Amino acid sequence: MEANAISRRNFLKISGLAGSALCLGTYFVAEAKNENLITAANAEKAGIEMNAWIHIDTNGKVTIVDHRAEMGQGSYQSVPQIVAEELEVDLKDIDVIFGEGNQEKFGNQITGGSSTIRGSYKNLLKLGATSRVLLVTAAANKWGVPLIDCYAKSGHVFHRPTGKKFHYGELVEVASKLTPPQDIPLKTRAEYKLIGKPLNRRDSPAKTNGEAIFGLDKKLPGMLYAAVERNPRMRGKVKSFDATEALKVPGVKKVFKVKMGVFTIYREGVAVVATSTWAALQGKKALKVTWDDTGFEHINTADIYKIQHEKLKTDEGLLLQKVGNPDAAISKAAKVIDVVYQTPYQSHSAMEPVNCVAWYRPEKLEIWGPIQAPEWVQDFVSKQMKMPKKNVIVNMTFLGGGFGRKAFMDYPHEAAVISKEAGAPVQVIWKREDDLTQGPYRPGITYRCQGVIDNGEMSVAKFRMAGQNIDHWSNGKSSGKANDSTSEGFLKPYFDSIKNVSFAEVVFEAPIPAMWWRSVYASTNGFAYESFLNEMAHEANKDQLDFRRAYLKDERCQQLIDKLEKVSGWKSRDKKSGYGVAITECFNTTVGQVVKVSRQQNGKIKIDKVWAVMDCGWYVNPDIIAAQVEGSVLMGLGAATTHEITFKDGLVQQNNFYDYPMPRIADMPPVEVHIMENTADAGGVGEPGLPPFAPALTDAIFDLTGKRIRKLPFDMQTV
Repeated sequence: MEANAISRRNFLKISGLAGSALCLGTYFVAEAKNENLITAANAEKAGIEMNAWIHIDTNGKVTIVDHRAEMGQGSYQSVPQIVAEELEVDLKDIDVIFGEGNQEKFGNQITGGSSTIRGSYKNLLKLGATSRVLLVTAAANKWGVPLIDCYAKSGHVFHRPTGKKFHYGELVEVASKLTPPQDIPLKTRAEYKLIGKPLNRRDSPAKTNGEAIFGLDKKLPGMLYAAVERNPRMRGKVKSFDATEALKVPGVKKVFKVKMGVFTIYREGVAVVATSTWAALQGKKALKVTWDDTGFEHINTADIYKIQHEKLKTDEGLLLQKVGNPDAAISKAAKVIDVVYQTPYQSHSAMEPVNCVAWYRPEKLEIWGPIQAPEWVQDFVSKQMKMPKKNVIVNMTFLGGGFGRKAFMDYPHEAAVISKEAGAPVQVIWKREDDLTQGPYRPGITYRCQGVIDNGEMSVAKFRMAGQNIDHWSNGKSSGKANDSTSEGFLKPYFDSIKNVSFAEVVFEAPIPAMWWRSVYASTNGFAYESFLNEMAHEANKDQLDFRRAYLKDERCQQLIDKLEKVSGWKSRDKKSGYGVAITECFNTTVGQVVKVSRQQNGKIKIDKVWAVMDCGWYVNPDIIAAQVEGSVLMGLGAATTHEITFKDGLVQQNNFYDYPMPRIADMPPVEVHIMENTADAGGVGEPGLPPFAPALTDAIFDLTGKRIRKLPFDMQTV
C-alpha cells in the first residue's frame, strides 16, 4: 500500500484528462481571499494550476490528492471521511494519494500545529458537495428531468419519481463539462452520516500487515544504502578519518566526508555507502575518525539551568504581553508568591527513526521519505544543492511518528549530498543512537512565576521564561523581540479577567539544536503556568476548578469546566484523596484534564485514572480524537516522569531506550475522553491533549502527599 506522490500532469494523464473523468480542484484568483472551484477541463483551457483534487473515474472510483503527510494522527482516515460525507459515496470507494511538495500549488503543506483538518476541512466539504451537485446535475440533464427530483446516495444518483439511477462513473463525462457552482449549501451537523462517527481507520490493516510503505520501505532500482558517523558534538568537524577497515567490509562501495545543513550551521560526518543496510552499518563501525571539537562551548546540563536560574533573578527579559502594571502591584503587595519551574530537554524518539531516499541527477533531484514539511525541504535543499526549486521533487511516504522532528530539512539534505557523491539513488538510515544523540530537541526551559492574592482573588500573575527560542536558533541569533510562544498554552480569557498579568522571554542561547516538539512550547509552558495557578488557588484557599471558573468567563470555558467536574466526579471527591486538574489551550483547542492518583501498599504512587475533556469545535472522528488524547497522555507521562536529554562536556548522555526509558504498557493509566459539542470552527486534535497532563498529575500528587513538584522529570517511585 503505497500512497504515491503524483504530479498534476501525470495525474491528468491517468485520468484521461477531463473527457472521461470528473476532476475537481481549486485555484486562487489574483488578490482573492477565497479559493474558486474549477474542473480539470476548464483548468487546462485556462492554463490554471489546480490543487486539492477530487478525481472520479468511469468506474465511480474516487481518488483524493492529499497535500499533507500521514504520520499516525489520522488524516488518512479523516480527510476521506469529510469528502465522502458531502460527496455521498462509501468510504470503501475512496483512495488517497499524497501530492508532491509544491507550495505554489498546494499552499502550506506542513503537517504540524494540528493544522491538517482545521486548515482544510471547509474546503474539503465544499469540494465534496460541489462534486455531488455536478453529478446530480449531469444525471438530471441526461434524463431531461428537474434537478429537484434527483438525489445522490452511495455513489449513485437517483430519480425519485421513477427509481432510475446512474452510478457516478456513468456521469463523469457530462459532469466534467459543467461549470462548478461556487456557493453550495453544506449539510448541517444533524444531517451527517459519517462525520462525527467513530469509524475504523482505513490505514490500520495496511499498517499492521506490512502493506503500508514507510520511508524505510521505499526501494529504487540500483539503490545503495548509507550510514553516517556524525560528529557527536553538534558543531564539531571532521579532522581526519581512516576508511581502510571499512572498505574491507563486503558490500561497502565508498567512504567520504559529508556535511548537512542544521539551521545556520553544518554538521559534519563520514558516510559509508554500501549495497545493503547491514554492510553500511558494519562499515560505519569499522571507521576510525578524529574529530575537531574546538571553537565552541562544550556545555553541561547543570550549566544550562544554572544560567537560566541566574538570569531569571534579575533579567526582566523581552516583554511579549502585558495587562495593567504587574511590577507596581508586586512592589506594593504584602505577600508575593514567587516560584520557579523547570522542564527538561526531550528527544522526539518517533517509532520510525529518521531516514530518507534521494536520487541526484544533474537535471533533477528526487527525494522520498517520511517528511512533514515537503515545501521546506524543497526550498532548503534547492538552495544548498544550487538547483532550481522546480527541479527538486519531494515525495511523502507514510511516517512512523514525527512530532515535529520530520518537519526538519537536515536529513533530506544529507541524503541528497550523499546521492550526488555516490552517483546513485541512496537510502540514508539513522539508528536510534543517531536519533537520540544528534537532535534537534525540545528545549529545556526555566520559568519564574510571581503572583499576588488579594482578598481571595488573583490580582497579579507575572511570568518569565528562559529557554532557547526556536526562531533564535534558526536565525542564528536573537531577533530582539520576545518569543511569540512565551504565552502559548495560557488561555486567552485570563487576559480579560486578571488585573495585572505579563509574559516575557529572558533570552538564553546554547549550542544545542532546538526545535518544535509535540504541542511545541505549550508542552512546557502548560506545566509552569497551570502548576502556578494551582498554587495560587491553594494560597487563596479556593478549589482549583472554582478558582479557574472565576477567571475563565468565556462561555465555552465555563461549559468545559462543567463537563470536567461532572465526568470526573470532582465535586464529590474527598479532600486530599489525590485529585489534580489543569486546563490549557493550543492550536485553537482547549483541553481540561483531571488526574487521580493513590499510594499503593508498597508506598509507590499510582495513576488511577485520567479524565480529559476536549473542546476542539467541529470534529470528524471521535475514535481518532480519543487515540490522540491517549497518546498525548502517554507522551506527557514519559516527558514528566521517565526520560530527559542531558549533556556533559557537549555530548548527549543518552543513547537508546535503555537510558532514555519510555513508559511501559503497565504505566499507562485508564483515560476517559469526552468531546464538547458546539458549532465553532475546527481546532487541532493531535497535540492539545499533551500540555495539561503534567500539571494535573503534579497537582494530584500535591493533593495526596502535600509535596509540590516544580521540576521535571521526577521519579514516580520516590515521591
